[in-house]
Amino acid sequence: MNGPAVSPLSSLTGPMTDPFGRTITYLRVSVTDRCDLRCFYCMSEDMTFLPKADLLTLEELDRLCSAFIAKGVKKLRLTGGEPLVRRNVMSLVRSLSRHLESGALRELTLTTNGTQLAKHAKELAECGVRRINVSLDTLDPQKFRAITRWGEIDKVLEGIEAARSAGLAVKINAVALKNLNEEEIPALMQWAHGKGMGLTLIEVMPMGEIGTGRIDQYLPLSLVRARLAQQFTLTDLEESTGGPARYVSVSETGGKLGFITPMTHNFCESCNRVRITCTGTLHTCLGHEDASDLRKPLRASSEDALLSAAIDRAIGLKPKGHDFIIDRRHNRPSVSRHMSVTGG
Repeated sequence: MNGPAVSPLSSLTGPMTDPFGRTITYLRVSVTDRCDLRCFYCMSEDMTFLPKADLLTLEELDRLCSAFIAKGVKKLRLTGGEPLVRRNVMSLVRSLSRHLESGALRELTLTTNGTQLAKHAKELAECGVRRINVSLDTLDPQKFRAITRWGEIDKVLEGIEAARSAGLAVKINAVALKNLNEEEIPALMQWAHGKGMGLTLIEVMPMGEIGTGRIDQYLPLSLVRARLAQQFTLTDLEESTGGPARYVSVSETGGKLGFITPMTHNFCESCNRVRITCTGTLHTCLGHEDASDLRKPLRASSEDALLSAAIDRAIGLKPKGHDFIIDRRHNRPSVSRHMSVTGG
C-alpha cells in the first residue's frame, strides 16, 4: 500500500475536517444515475446511462455509507438520478435505518421527483425517514411535461399526498427558470405553504452538456426575491437544515421559503457536504472536477482501513469554493458531469 500508515482509531472514526476547518457531517449519495424523467436543465433527451455493471451494489453502498457515518456523518441523503427507480433500493433504506436506531445517524432522507412515492412513502416512514425533498418546478401539467419532456404531474401530486399521509414532512424544490416558471413562483409558494410544505428555489447550475446553453434558462434568485418582496413580507431566518439554502419566513402564508444561490451568492464558506456517485466516486465539491475513487479501496479489502484512508485523503483535498459561472462568455458547463451522475 502506498502512502503513510493509517492508525485504525484515527482513520476509522470521525470527525472529518477539510483544509479550511469545515467539519464534514453531511453525505449525499447517488444510488443511480438513471431517471424516469428528462428535465431539460438536468439531462439531454437521449442520455447515455452508465452500464449497470459499473454501479456499486446496494451492499457496497451500505458499507460505504456506514464508513462515513463512523467518521462523523450525521445526515445522509439518498439521491439520483431518481433514487426510487433503483431496483430493491428500499432494502438499502431499511439497512441504513439501523444507524438511526443506534443514534449514530441523526437523519436519513432523500430527494425524489415524486413519481414513485405513492409506492414507497409508507415504507420510507417505517424506516425512520422523517422528511423528504420533492423536485417540482411547476403546477401546470403542460409546463411540467415540457420541462420533464414526458412526465405526468398527476403521479407526482399523488406521490406527495401519499408522503404526507404517511407522516413525512415534504419540502418542494423548484428550479427557477427564466421565461418558463418565473411568473408562477408566487402561486407555487402559496400552494406549498397552504399544504404545510416548505419551498426552496434553486438557481440553474452549469453541469453537463444538455444540448442547449443555460444562459437562456438562468434566473438569478436575487431578482426573484426582490419581486417576491413587493408582494410578501419576507423575514430572514437564522435556521439551517444542514444544506446550502438560506431561509426566510413569509408572513402572509406562514410558511418558509429557501433560496439556493450557487451563482449569485455561493455558500462555500459553511459547506459541510460531500457527494458520492453510484460508481463510488467521491466529489468533495459540486462545482469542481475533483474526484476520488472509493470503489477500488472498497473492493480491495473487506476491512475498512484502506477505505477510511482514501476518504481522509479526499477530504484533505476539498477546495475552498466552486467554479460555477454563467454568462455570455461562459455559456458552457463549468463541470462536465451531469447532476444525475453526481447526485442532486
